[in-house]
Amino acid sequence: MIAGPTFEEMLHPHKINPEIRQRALIASKQDPLDPINLYNITWRDANNHVYHIVLPKALTGVDANIVVLYGKDFPSGSHKVGAAYSVLLEKTLFGEVNPAQHRLVWPSTGNYGIGGAWVGGRMGCKSIVVLPEEMSQERYQMIANYGADIIKTYGCESNVKEIYDETKRLRAEDPNIRILNQFEVMGNYRFHYYVTGNTIAELAAELQAQGVGNGKVAAFVSAMGSAGTIAAGDRLKQIWSDHKIVGLEPIQCPTLFNNGYGGHDIQGIGDKHVTWIHHVNNMDALMCIDDLTCKKGLQLFADQAGLDTLINRYQIDPELVEHMQDLFGISGICNILGAIKTAKYYHLGKDDLIVTVATDSLNRYHSVMDNMREYYGVLDEAAAVGRVEGVFHAATTDWIMEGTADARERWHNLKYYTWVEQQGKTVEELDAQRDPQWWIDHQQLVTQIDEKLIELRKRSVV
Repeated sequence: MIAGPTFEEMLHPHKINPEIRQRALIASKQDPLDPINLYNITWRDANNHVYHIVLPKALTGVDANIVVLYGKDFPSGSHKVGAAYSVLLEKTLFGEVNPAQHRLVWPSTGNYGIGGAWVGGRMGCKSIVVLPEEMSQERYQMIANYGADIIKTYGCESNVKEIYDETKRLRAEDPNIRILNQFEVMGNYRFHYYVTGNTIAELAAELQAQGVGNGKVAAFVSAMGSAGTIAAGDRLKQIWSDHKIVGLEPIQCPTLFNNGYGGHDIQGIGDKHVTWIHHVNNMDALMCIDDLTCKKGLQLFADQAGLDTLINRYQIDPELVEHMQDLFGISGICNILGAIKTAKYYHLGKDDLIVTVATDSLNRYHSVMDNMREYYGVLDEAAAVGRVEGVFHAATTDWIMEGTADARERWHNLKYYTWVEQQGKTVEELDAQRDPQWWIDHQQLVTQIDEKLIELRKRSVV
C-alpha cells in the first residue's frame, strides 16, 4: 500500500516529516504524478498560508467580508482530491480495498472522479470513473491523463441515479469491483469536517490579525454536490454556536427547496437526491442559484474586457484581478453568489466574515466559455459592467428557505427514496442520523484513522 498524510498532517502540513514535505513540494512542480504528491493534499501552501482570497467589495457589492478558499492548487486541481484520498485511505486501512486485487469505481459528476483517478493511480490502484456524458470535455481529458477508464452515463449534473445504476451493474458483474461512492462514504465527510473546517477556523484568526473580520466565521456557504464540503460547517458550528450553515442548489433543479427535478449546468453539483453524508439537520438555510447567472458571472473572469473593467472602472487592484482570473469555476461563482445572498439576508456587515469555496478553476470550463461567447458574444466594457451589476451586485434574497424544524424533517425524509428504496440502506440506519451523536461518532473516527496510518508507517519501516 502506498499511503500519504494523516488528517492532522493535511490540516497542518508543517507536521509532515520535513524531508518528505520538501520532496513533495518539489514534485508538485517537477513531477505532479509522483505518489509523493499525496503529501500536497492540504489547504496550505509551501509557506503555510491558506489558499484563499478576500473578495473585493467593489465586486460583491456588500460590506461583509467574503472569503473564498480555492482548490486549484491541490493535486489534480481541485480540493475533491482530498475527499477521494480520505475515502480510499480509510477503505484500505480497514481492509475493504486491496490495491493489488480490487478495481475502484468512482461515481462522480467530475471533480471527485478526476481526484479519484489521480489518487487511485498514485496509490497503486486501477480505477474507473463513472460520470454523465454532458460534462465538460476538459474533465474527460484529465481523467484519461491520470490513467483511469471512463464510463459515460446519460444526462447532465442532475442525472445522479443513472450513475448509481451503472455502478450497481459493475458491482454485480465483477466481485473485485469496489465502489467508492462520494455521496455515501463518510471519509468524504471527515475530510471536510476536520481538514476544511479547522482550516477555516484558523484562517479566521489569521485574517483578524490582518484587520479582516472579527475572528469568527458568521456563515459558511456551500453548494451541495456530494455534500462533503458543507461538512466544514459542522465543525465551525461547534466552535461558534451562532454560526450559520447555508446550502445552495440550482433553481433549475430545486430538490430540497421544492422537491423539484430538472437539469442544470452548475457542474460540480449533483441533485435530485439528498446525499447520505449530508447533515441536513444542521443546515440553517437553503438558497437557490440560477445556473446561467453563474456562467455569466464566470465569463467576467474569462474575457479580457471583463478583467480590464474590474481594474479600470471598479478600481480593483490589478494584481488581485490577475490572481482572480483563473481561480473560479462555475460552482465557485455559484458559491460566491450564495455568499452575497447570505450577507444580504442576514444583514451581515463590515466586521463579519463569510467563507465559501471554489472547488475547481477556470481551466475546466474553457469549452463552456466558448459556448457562452457563441451565444452571448465576447464581453466588451458595457457588457462587463452588466455582469458586475446584473450578476454580483444584483444577487437577491429570493429563493431562500429557512432551516426550520419542519424543513429539516422534510430534507431528512427525502433521503429515504434514494438510500432505502434504491441503495439498500435500512430505515433504522436512516433514523439513526436524526441523533446528533451519530455524526459526532463519525467525526471522532479521525483520531482512530490517523493512529492506524501511523502504525502502518511503523510496520513499513520495520
